[in-house]
Amino acid sequence: MKGSIQWGVSVLTAMVVSLTTTLVMYLADLLHWAAFQQSLYFILPPLVFLSCYLIVYVTMREFIFIKLLRIYELIDGFREDKSDIEDKNIFDAVQTRVMEFSLQKSKEIEQLKKLEQYRKEFLGNVSHELKTPIFNIQGYLETLLDGGMEDEKIAKDFLTRASRNTERLSEIVSDLLLISQYESGDLTLHMTTYDIVDQVREIYESFMIQARSKNIDLRFRDMSMEPVFVTADKLRIGQVFYNLVANAIKYCNEGCFVSASFTAQEDKIMIEIRDNGPGIAQEHLSRLFERFYRVDRARSRDKGGTGLGLAIAKHIMEAHKQSITVASAVGLGTTFSFSLQRPAAH
Repeated sequence: MKGSIQWGVSVLTAMVVSLTTTLVMYLADLLHWAAFQQSLYFILPPLVFLSCYLIVYVTMREFIFIKLLRIYELIDGFREDKSDIEDKNIFDAVQTRVMEFSLQKSKEIEQLKKLEQYRKEFLGNVSHELKTPIFNIQGYLETLLDGGMEDEKIAKDFLTRASRNTERLSEIVSDLLLISQYESGDLTLHMTTYDIVDQVREIYESFMIQARSKNIDLRFRDMSMEPVFVTADKLRIGQVFYNLVANAIKYCNEGCFVSASFTAQEDKIMIEIRDNGPGIAQEHLSRLFERFYRVDRARSRDKGGTGLGLAIAKHIMEAHKQSITVASAVGLGTTFSFSLQRPAAH
């Protein structure tokens, strides 16, 4: 198509110029302004036509089509195969790609603005999360240095509180390092085939005291459920279950239940962790897996945790090439869902 445009424009321009030249010669001869030999009428117009054709053709190629092609290549990428460009109307192709490029860049700019906003929030959250235990430790130590060491009871109490805050600092740093490893791809998964029902039972047992203190029932949807086998990194999936069950117990009211269910779906097992707690408002669900994002910041910090549990769960599932979703309604409870690979033998 590109060659036909060059050829068409060059021929049309050459014809117009050569016909104009012939007409001028004829009028000049007719009005006795000049006298031309008869042979010039057969020689000059073809020469003008050929010269004009070559000039226009080369000019369009060097100053229009090659530059348009470079623009197209810059936008579309430096592809070795340009046969599809040769078959297109180069003007339409460039116009289409420029519009697509502009739309794409507009979307990228919007995404960068969102990421910049998230980055600012993340830095603010990190600063706040680290500042609180650091200031607490500083206050306890200053009190002890100012004479609190003289009172054995106060000294023991303040050292215990300082120790708890150092543990919280250690948890935050460890979780941040873990997320960094997931995002950089440095963490290697150790895939094994194991019974996921047995894994959840073990996690339930580790939370039994906390659950009983709030009269929360840790259950399976099907109490007579037999073993369900999956292929995954057992340690990492254990972290996912631990975080989900810990959150459910933390935010549920007394008398609630936390339920786990497993559903076979062709080559995968769909897992759901559900509770009938207070639920989460819809405006928070899209940001629930962000680092340090808390639905109720003050209340969440009072209940402990680093605010990174769900972000870690998301990265673990992405490392397994799966996703984790949440569905919730205020007053009705919350359900977290994700799937894992089902071993072929099962």
